[in-house]
Amino acid sequence: MEFETVQVETHGRVGLIRLHRPQALNAISVQLIKDLSAALDALEADRTIGCLILTGSERAFAAGADIKEMQNFTYPDTYLDDFITSWERLSRTRKPIIAAVSGVALGGGCELAMMCDFILAADTARFGQPEIRLGVMPGSGGTQRLTRFVGKSKAMEMCLTGRMMDAVEAERCGLVSRIIPAADLVEEALKVAANIAAMSLPVAMMTKESVNRAYETSLAEGIRFERRVFQSQFALADQKEGMAAFIAKRPAEFNKE
Repeated sequence: MEFETVQVETHGRVGLIRLHRPQALNAISVQLIKDLSAALDALEADRTIGCLILTGSERAFAAGADIKEMQNFTYPDTYLDDFITSWERLSRTRKPIIAAVSGVALGGGCELAMMCDFILAADTARFGQPEIRLGVMPGSGGTQRLTRFVGKSKAMEMCLTGRMMDAVEAERCGLVSRIIPAADLVEEALKVAANIAAMSLPVAMMTKESVNRAYETSLAEGIRFERRVFQSQFALADQKEGMAAFIAKRPAEFNKE
């Protein structure tokens, strides 16, 4: 697969998407979102791929939206063309997807990272929602997802001041799952993704859906959803194989298709 603004690699059962606008620190343009969506569609349709990674460069995961492209938009442009809604394609990815963040993830870059299932951060990573300095507010989930990740007080401060947080603070407040030396980030992300991809793909997808449900419903409704999905997994050959392998003290061989 070849695209103008993203690079796609496959590593066994892992699909890696690299944002690639080096001259603009991976600023998010309309073309980049089109390319990213097409790459996601292709990898989601490929049954040999069990987990995805989204990353950028050492300097920048993504420095934000392309301001030169956005500057002259009007309200009718943004409303009638439904600008930014197309970014949500990433949040609708059904297969597990990891954000591997090195350098800056600002504005739309931070929002894209938060749309992934979890974030592995290089020790050089910095996160922020600096849109207020441009006379606008976050428009692709920055006020909503960030608040759910780090709480109202810290999200409010970041969105109102544009302050960035480093990797240590991001891990401490729950925005990222782990910090990894920058030189090892992609290698570690590939290891984690390969581990996930070795599991049952339908069960991994159901697990992702169930965890996400925790953010979208009450505890009681979430528990009911989890219980029904768990029960449904006893119709899967992967459940029979996984439990038989455990009893036999051997590695499970899940269906890779």
